[in-house]
Amino acid sequence: MDPHARLPDPVPSPILKHSPSISRSLRSAADTSSVTFAADFRSPSKPESTSPSFDSFRTARSRPSSVSRSSTRRSASERAGSQRDLRDEDARFVYINDAPRTNAPPAMFPDNSIRTSKYSVLTFIPRNLYEQFHRVAYIYFLILAVLNFVPQLLVLSKEAGVLPLAFVLGVTAVKDAYEDWRRHRSDKNENNRTASVLADGVFRPKRWKDIQVGDVVRLVANETLPCDMVLVSTSDPTGVAYIQTINLDGESNLKTRYAKQETMSTPPEALAGVIKCEKPNRNIYGFLATVDLNGRRAISLGTSNVMLRGCELKNTVWAIGVAVYTGRDTKVVLNSSGAPSKRSRLETHMNREIIALAVALVVLCSVVSLLAGIWMGDHVDQLGIIPFFHKYDYSGAAAHDDGRYNWYGTGAQVVFTFMSAVIQFQVMIPIGLIISMELIRVGQAYFMVQDNRMFDEKSQARFQCRALNINEDLGQIKYVFSDKTGTLTQNRMEFRCASVQGRDFSETDGGEEDGHAVQGKDGVVLRPKTAVTTDPKLAALLKDGMGAKASRARDLFLALATCNTIVPIVEDTVNPAAKLVEYQGESPDEQALVYAAAAYGHKLVERTSGHIVVDVFGTRQRYELTTPPVYCKIFASQFLTAWQPLVKLFCFV
Repeated sequence: MDPHARLPDPVPSPILKHSPSISRSLRSAADTSSVTFAADFRSPSKPESTSPSFDSFRTARSRPSSVSRSSTRRSASERAGSQRDLRDEDARFVYINDAPRTNAPPAMFPDNSIRTSKYSVLTFIPRNLYEQFHRVAYIYFLILAVLNFVPQLLVLSKEAGVLPLAFVLGVTAVKDAYEDWRRHRSDKNENNRTASVLADGVFRPKRWKDIQVGDVVRLVANETLPCDMVLVSTSDPTGVAYIQTINLDGESNLKTRYAKQETMSTPPEALAGVIKCEKPNRNIYGFLATVDLNGRRAISLGTSNVMLRGCELKNTVWAIGVAVYTGRDTKVVLNSSGAPSKRSRLETHMNREIIALAVALVVLCSVVSLLAGIWMGDHVDQLGIIPFFHKYDYSGAAAHDDGRYNWYGTGAQVVFTFMSAVIQFQVMIPIGLIISMELIRVGQAYFMVQDNRMFDEKSQARFQCRALNINEDLGQIKYVFSDKTGTLTQNRMEFRCASVQGRDFSETDGGEEDGHAVQGKDGVVLRPKTAVTTDPKLAALLKDGMGAKASRARDLFLALATCNTIVPIVEDTVNPAAKLVEYQGESPDEQALVYAAAAYGHKLVERTSGHIVVDVFGTRQRYELTTPPVYCKIFASQFLTAWQPLVKLFCFV
């Protein structure tokens, strides 16, 4: 059967089947001959084979990484949600575009303001002192200051015993107050950001903190979501929106969200109904809800229909959603642990050392007090003539006329001597060390912030020291643990070779080819952002080759460019006549395949929920989709100048 045989009409059956598995096979359904390829995950520490296997397409990581676990978590949560019904007592009812009714008693949902600060004006002093006295040294110096106020134990002046401790507490309190003031300022800036909220049929600016459950919110490209909302409409006719969840799960790849067609067909000002959703929870990969529009049949909603606070709208002109969770009920806030009181490893070590020194001090003072008690018991009559020894009766009785010391008994004198010795030997635990450490931390933070080598020119942002108590821990790191999702690695796949009908194309020209430059309709040149090493023989076969092998090779790279969930994003460059195309997707191996296709002349330049546009050596080809991303139909349209309309079947199995 000729793979290019003309069909009378495009068939409505699925034409493209996509399966994001690691090992894949590509077969042309129009012919018994096949082209296969497989992805091989390799570590750079392992040498590559000098004789690559045939009928394979290999990729290798520049650094170790692992497949993202998000898809597994999402699928599991969605299955769990679909297997249980949402009962009324376990549900939240959100009336669309009717915030007063939604928030009326007994609901009383929280406002959309957030708070990450630790203190308020009333709680700062007691709470800060409570946290500071978790340090053993501070408790020790507080005891000494109290003992110094007892007349029988007075060794230093009362002020001399209090001032060092007060200074240390004051410096630490000022430092903690400054840190918390920055949190208050950040909270204020966050809460006072504005978003477009529907009011009286018109979208008006509204501060984030004033957004309520039930409000209809409109976002534009690159805006951050102010709350958790159900997507009801987008600029895409098929209801697709793309978001970036880097603030939630650390993944920079774009995620796809969909609006229901029932809500897409209704103008936002005319949208009315009730959303029945689950109560707030911490699961960012699961969402269970239904929407009832004006008494019609309830429409089920899932994770693919909700956008969470902290995400950014990308590659979408605008999107409209209904707020379902606000403020402390949002998933990002529920998953945050607040502002903890962090203590460095050095501080923990100092606490142990101070306890050991305190034990040694107690032993030393015990020995001194016992020996002093024995000696004073033998020289009671001579105590009055000892210089610097108190001679007064603090019990209230008159002092002896002869100036003799009023004897309180051996036991009491031992206790008095022990306490006095503790005050006199307090230098064993130097308070100056504590003061110096606090001042040094402030200085370290200043120099770290002002370090030009830590300045990010791309974002024009300097290093931020958010916790002054743990500066020294940066120099104590021995082991770094990573879940290998790109935190420490580039999480990048690289195209290596391909095999077409038994012939292995793995030779390279020693350089990197960044793909064919494509000139758009407006004259702007598009170029892939990532360079790919190419095989000159394979490139020549794709561009000028004839016969079945060339046809199979073109089918291979056409499938690589179309059978994926990649979204092309165009970025500006210094040259206004040239732009870079970056391919965003959830799977790094899909990104590698699409970049490889672009390097070999099959460049993905546009993707919507309804069609894909691929530039094949300068010729634009448009492929219509039916139900992306799993099953879809592709056929050549008016962009195909050399070919007749036909149907091609690519299957990933």
